[in-house]
Amino acid sequence: MEIYDFISIDFETANEYRDSACQLGITTVQNGAIKDVKSWLINPEQSFSTFNTSIHGIDETMVQGQPTFKELWPEILPYFGNEEMGNIIVAHNATFDIKVLLCMLERYNIAPLDGIFLCTLAIARRTWVQPSYSLSSLCNAFNIIPGKHDAGEDSRACAELLLLAAKEKEVDLSKDIACDNDFNDIENKFQVYFGTFNSQGYIPSTCKRKQKAKLLQAIKGDKSKENPDSIFYQKHVVFTGTLSSMRRLEAQQIIADIGGINQTGVNKETDYLIVGQQDFKIVGEDGMSSKQEKAIKMIEKGATLEILSENDFLRSL
Repeated sequence: MEIYDFISIDFETANEYRDSACQLGITTVQNGAIKDVKSWLINPEQSFSTFNTSIHGIDETMVQGQPTFKELWPEILPYFGNEEMGNIIVAHNATFDIKVLLCMLERYNIAPLDGIFLCTLAIARRTWVQPSYSLSSLCNAFNIIPGKHDAGEDSRACAELLLLAAKEKEVDLSKDIACDNDFNDIENKFQVYFGTFNSQGYIPSTCKRKQKAKLLQAIKGDKSKENPDSIFYQKHVVFTGTLSSMRRLEAQQIIADIGGINQTGVNKETDYLIVGQQDFKIVGEDGMSSKQEKAIKMIEKGATLEILSENDFLRSL
């Protein structure tokens, strides 16, 4: 088995089910540089949905004669590691890709892996302030050639993004990780947690929450701009998704200036949930974030909170 600084992966699926992988991309990074980019078409032995095909362009005809995941596994296993040692795995919105990996292993009764991983979506949110943190938007922002939902190219773009973030945060990913202090150093510099997975399940790679809370606590309203006539005055407001008109921090500053109260999550005190654009890989085909799903359930049980679109929000200012 070859040891890399990390490998970045990307799965495309045939339909909404996580055990329907139809393409895998793997990019290897060694000594701080991309070494190789690989991709494989996979016969998912399942039907393709028109929605998924519209995203990645793969259909039944393209996977005819291609190996199943079980047939491909002996070839790709060395990239992930063995019982004694494994490579760090990286993905953008890693929860999606790690779930696909675990579901495919379970579907074909393949022995589960033990592994650690990082999510470049979480890392990007702790490294830069951007209007959108989708892989394509970040590629455009930093002059990285986008993958456009080709698994190999998306894994390459993800690797380039992590290398860029590592340079900015002064993280040396080529150094051997020999002890817990090495893990802690990487987590502290990126302000994210490593994710882990094994036969018992997985723990996601996430942003360090206290950092997010501190950012929100740092937003102070301008008393001279308070507006008691605003619908947001002295109301609890939550944002979800990406706003097209401004950054979320700017919108939260507007709420604070009006005299509203920003929240990080939906709860019984929430008066308004403002919904921006969602990334389908994160929220799924229904297009709803966990915050929106929770808000809808609360409304169904009689809560008085309102869900507003970005346009509704702008018209209400």
